[in-house]
Amino acid sequence: MREIRYLQAVSEAVRMEMKRDEDIFYMGEDVRHGLRGISKGFVEEFGPERIIDTPISESGFVGIATGAAMQGMRPILEFMINTFVFFAFDELIDQAQKFFYMSGGRLKIPVTYIVPLMLGSIAGQHSDVPYPYVMQGGMKTILPSTPYDAKGLVTSAIRDNDPVMVFLPARVLGKKGMVPEEQYSIPMGVGEIKRKGTDITVIATGHMVAEALNVSEKLETEGFSIEVLDPRTLLPLDRPLLKKSVQKTGRVIIIDDSNRTCGFASEVAAFLSDQCFDFLKAPIKRITRADVPVPFSPILEKQVLPGEVQLIDEIYRILKK
Repeated sequence: MREIRYLQAVSEAVRMEMKRDEDIFYMGEDVRHGLRGISKGFVEEFGPERIIDTPISESGFVGIATGAAMQGMRPILEFMINTFVFFAFDELIDQAQKFFYMSGGRLKIPVTYIVPLMLGSIAGQHSDVPYPYVMQGGMKTILPSTPYDAKGLVTSAIRDNDPVMVFLPARVLGKKGMVPEEQYSIPMGVGEIKRKGTDITVIATGHMVAEALNVSEKLETEGFSIEVLDPRTLLPLDRPLLKKSVQKTGRVIIIDDSNRTCGFASEVAAFLSDQCFDFLKAPIKRITRADVPVPFSPILEKQVLPGEVQLIDEIYRILKK
């Protein structure tokens, strides 16, 4: 074990898998230069045949990856910006995600899509969080919150025979954590309790996990015992773990940085209200981004994105009753 940054953990997972399997290749816009940092040094190590720069055509290179996967290759595709996923929706959801079913299981599409979640005053057209859209399309979706989880889950995504969307929150890319040097994988569909508690369950995703942990430490001094649950994989979702935690505490807040309407928090709330209603001591609460475009102004941006202040206020409202 040694301490490395989240982005290094992702890069290490990809590098190890490319060394293990020569059918894996990496493609995207400016990946030979390692613009994002994940593929830095890859072209020197693996050669230009396996590290492929693409034109600015998301629909085009997603289709290329699907075709290559049909021929037995295992592409890894990096999107430059999260909202560029929208340009490729037909290729992603109508093609890659459905070919296995439409072929009666004869065609496998083992493509890994790496999508950065941009944050920080980049305005309406570059700030959307697309994972609820691809989840509704049935695509496996992972959202690691720590360097350890990032390496293990990315490894599992690359080895999976289905298309998998990997979302990397910008706010955690520079965070450090303990990560083993050797290869390992974390199964998709397995969440984790990041902090045990008895009074209330906070289900947090991506960069919101660190904020939920900070809040739980602050409020511990006031006598609140807060359990922090990280689903890690949004689809498949570890429903038994969610159910077990909420049955124990009887109270739940879901904090997630996607839209309120039809977002991930809405799906979790619907599931828990159906499966845990008899155990609930308070209404299920959601803390999400507002259903508006993200403003360019940093001051206004804070008003529409979820954060620690809203979480603390909601915990007070529930527990001080």
